[in-house]
Amino acid sequence: MSQTLAYRILPVTPFAQNCSVVWCQETKLAAVIDPGGDLHKPLEVLKNEQLELDKILITHAHLDHAGGTAELARTTGAPIIGPHKEDQFWIDMLPDQCRQFGFKGEAFAPDQWLEGGESIALGTLNFKVIHCPGHTPGHVVFFEKHHQFAAVGDVLFQGSIGRSDFPRGNHQQLIDSIRQGLFPLGDAVQFIPGHGPMSTFGAERKTNAFVADSLFPG
Repeated sequence: MSQTLAYRILPVTPFAQNCSVVWCQETKLAAVIDPGGDLHKPLEVLKNEQLELDKILITHAHLDHAGGTAELARTTGAPIIGPHKEDQFWIDMLPDQCRQFGFKGEAFAPDQWLEGGESIALGTLNFKVIHCPGHTPGHVVFFEKHHQFAAVGDVLFQGSIGRSDFPRGNHQQLIDSIRQGLFPLGDAVQFIPGHGPMSTFGAERKTNAFVADSLFPG
């Protein structure tokens, strides 16, 4: 298998959110996923790796994932792709949310809303969009099949799952998103969560206290 996908995980904001720079090593085209803040970090990776920022990808519009989106787009000229339009109300609330938590951030207008089943090209890479509501209604996941790689935002973590007690969150939707939308992609898939260390879908199917197979007999 040709390993053309490279990435850096950059914890940003006081919430230690995993902003990621993902790129195609053949073309040097890059995407920044979930620029919540501390934009000097992804910008430094882009410079050091001599990458061209092709697009900004947003899994969902919570402040720690999306607070720096408008500024990054303004600084680089890169288009904003995502999330799903059901997160519009979270985008509208970004200014108030950022003020409440002492974040620097502002609302933004996506250049493209995403729907489940779409594909996003990044050089020779191809990311499938999976709509995974539950944490937020417009949450999406980015999956690169050839490299068995996913950026899942706050849907799934190593040993845990996202919160569903925010406005328009839904616990059962979240469980279904994981077990019906993500786990069928394969045990070998490595994923970057919105917070904390990477894991695989296989490991979470075995040991995750919320969504392990043993909790769902039959």
